[in-house]
Amino acid sequence: MKTLHTLLDLAGRRRAAGLLALMIAAALTEGVGLVMLVPLLAVLAPGSAPAGKLAALLAEIGVPLALGPLLAMFVGLVIVRALIMRARALVTLETQIGVVDRLRRRAWDALLHCEWRTVLTLRRSQSASLLLSEVERAGLGVQHLLIALASAVTLGGILLGALALSPLMTLGAGLAGLLLIGLQAGLRRTALRLGGDVGEAYGAMHASFDEGLATLRTIKSLEGEAAAAAQTEASVAALRRVQLDFARKQSANQALLQIGGAAALALLVWLAVTRWQLGAAAVLPMVAVFARALPLLGQLQDAALSWLHARPALDAALALTIAAEAAREPAGATATPTELTRELRFDAVTVRFGSAAESLREVSLTIPARGITAVTGASGAGKSTLADIAGGLLAPDGGAVIIDGRPLVGPMRRAWRRRVAYVQQDPVLLAASVRDNLLWAAAGASEAALRGALEDAAATFVWDLPEGLDTRVGDGARMLSGGERQRLVLARALLRRPALLILDEATSALDADNEAQIAAALTRLKGRMAVLVIAHRGALTDLADRTYTLAGGKLIS
Repeated sequence: MKTLHTLLDLAGRRRAAGLLALMIAAALTEGVGLVMLVPLLAVLAPGSAPAGKLAALLAEIGVPLALGPLLAMFVGLVIVRALIMRARALVTLETQIGVVDRLRRRAWDALLHCEWRTVLTLRRSQSASLLLSEVERAGLGVQHLLIALASAVTLGGILLGALALSPLMTLGAGLAGLLLIGLQAGLRRTALRLGGDVGEAYGAMHASFDEGLATLRTIKSLEGEAAAAAQTEASVAALRRVQLDFARKQSANQALLQIGGAAALALLVWLAVTRWQLGAAAVLPMVAVFARALPLLGQLQDAALSWLHARPALDAALALTIAAEAAREPAGATATPTELTRELRFDAVTVRFGSAAESLREVSLTIPARGITAVTGASGAGKSTLADIAGGLLAPDGGAVIIDGRPLVGPMRRAWRRRVAYVQQDPVLLAASVRDNLLWAAAGASEAALRGALEDAAATFVWDLPEGLDTRVGDGARMLSGGERQRLVLARALLRRPALLILDEATSALDADNEAQIAAALTRLKGRMAVLVIAHRGALTDLADRTYTLAGGKLIS
C-alpha cells in the first residue's frame, strides 16, 4: 500500500484519476459494444428476439430495431471507443514517463544533497545502476501495472455486459477465471524473486563495466584484455540467465492460461446448451464476450507478472532515495558564510565511520587565516578525513570545528563551503572547453578574473593552446598533460577567491618540474588566504609555516 501511495505521488493524483476515468470509459464502451451483438443477431436471425429489457431500452433511446440504425450506432460506438483508447494510451505513456523522470530526479536530488558521510558508504557503480537501469526497469514496471489495471477495468466492463446477457454463464466464467488466476500464485512469487535477481545482476554488470573503464590503461598495459572480457561476459551471462528464466516461466503460464480458459469456455457452452437449455441468441453473444475476455485475462496476468518482476527495481530505487533523503544535510543557502580572519581550529575532533576504528581521534590543531599549514602522514592516517572536516563536507562525531570563535555546525557548515576551494589528487575536468571548466567554479567570472586565476595558478600555458580559453580539453582532459590538468584545476579553485584552499595530495602524481610550478604559485598566494596542504612529503610541505603529522587517526606532532 505504501508503494501505491508513492506511485500516486510520482504520477500525480489528478493525472492518475483522469487515467482511471479513461479506463472506465473504455471498459464501458467495450461492454456496450458486446451487448450490441444481441440486437444485431436478432435482426440478422429474426427467429431469435432479443431480451425484452434490451428491446425496451433501445426503444426508449429512439433506436429502432433495424439493421441500418444498429450498424450506425455500432460504428459510432467504435469511434468513441477509438478516441478514448487514443487518449488513454497517451495519458498512460505520459504517466509512465512522469514517474520515471520524477523518481530519477528525486533520487539524484537526494544524492546531491545528502551528507558526504553517506555518499562515502555508497558504491558508485551501484548508484549509477539504480539511477539508470533500475529506474528504467521501474518505469517499465509502472507501464505493466497500468496495463494490468486497464485490463482489469476492461474485464469489469465486459463482465457487466455479460451479466446483462446471461448471469448464470457470467457467474461460471467468473469463478473459472478466479480459479485460473489463483493457480498462478506460485508464479507471482517467483516473478518477484527473479526481479530481485535481475536487479543484482544489473548491479554486477554495471560494476564490471565501471571497473573496466576506470582501469582500462592498466588492463592494456598488463595485457589483461582477455580476463577483463571474460569478467564482463560472465556478468552479462548471469543477467541473461535470470531474464530468460523469467521469460520461460511467463510463456509457460500464458500457454496454461489459454488452455485452461479454452477448456472452461467449452465446458460453459456445453452446460448452457445441454443443461441450462439456452438458445443460440443467448449463447453466441456470450461466446463472443468470453472470447474477448480470455485474451484480456491473459494480458492481465502477464502484465501483473511483469509488474512484480520489476517491483524490486522500484523498491531499490526508493530505498536509495529514502536513505539519502534521511541523511539530507542542513540547508545553508540562506546562511551567511563565516569569514576566516584569524584561524580555523580543531578542538578534540573525532570521526568514525560505522563500527570501524576512528578515522580521527581527538585531533586538536590550528590553521591560521593567511598561512600555509601542512598535514602529513602515511596512507590511512586520516589526512583526507581531516581535509573533509576542514572543508565542511563532514561533521565530526565528537569535538568541534571553530572558525574565528564560531562553531561550524548546522547550516553554517554548508555555507562555509562557499569559502573553500578543493584540489584533489586526481583532477576532475569536464569534456568541454577550458573556459567552461573554469566557469564551473564561478559562472559569472569575467575575462579578467579568468586570466588572473590562470596567472596565479601558473597555468598561462592556456594562451598557447590552439583556441586559448575555448580549446576543448577532451574526455578526461586527455589533451592536457598531468601537470597542466592540475594547474587548471588550481586556477578553477582560485576563481572562487576562497578563504581556505585545500590541496589534497595535489602534486603526488606530478613530476618535479610541475610540482615546482605549483609550489611557486603557492608562494605567490601566501598571505592572501589560508592554505591546507595534505601530503606525504614534497615541495609543498616545505613551504608550510607549520606542519602536523597524523598516524592512525591521532595527531603525533
